[in-house]
Amino acid sequence: MRLGVFGGSFDPVHNGHLFVAEAVREACGLDRVLFVPTREGKHYRNGAMSASPEHRTAMLRLALAANVRFALDDSDLSPDASGYTADLIPRLQARYPDDALTFIVGGDSLVRSRWQRLDEVIDRLDGFVVAPRGEVTADDVDAALDGLSPARRAKVRTIDLPLVAESATIIRERLKESTSVRYLVPEPVYRYIGEHGLYTA
Repeated sequence: MRLGVFGGSFDPVHNGHLFVAEAVREACGLDRVLFVPTREGKHYRNGAMSASPEHRTAMLRLALAANVRFALDDSDLSPDASGYTADLIPRLQARYPDDALTFIVGGDSLVRSRWQRLDEVIDRLDGFVVAPRGEVTADDVDAALDGLSPARRAKVRTIDLPLVAESATIIRERLKESTSVRYLVPEPVYRYIGEHGLYTA
């Protein structure tokens, strides 16, 4: 089986995440996409997560329920998980030993996050797919991948997708301002956020 691995904070999961995952799944012929939330955000662009792992996982379950090709994987939520992709991939290979793994990353995450051991990550994967996000350019992506060997660079594929305007940062900001995020997130997630009072000032 060919599995996509979509890691991130998902704080919260939104429609942009779902669109990117489905578009990459189709373009790359993946059988399923695993959404893999990380437990800690110490190495993320904006530091600590706003919602707890329990809330983020609950929202993911609600968001993924409508697509049988999507699944939640909790490998990066265990207490001993480092939150780094280089440490996550071996965990996933042990859990899915017969499957080929393709990692999915947004262009903004690739360019702006503090990636560690990217060469090691790519060596363990069948493919590494970059989806455009925000104002990240092709030159930005090339710069982030600079230094990879030709063999590793050959595993990297950039998917041509419409730019997705949604971002978790925008959603959190709107919620802090008591502005609606309906239709930016799946309807069950929208209701969950309201019921639990998440991301309010």
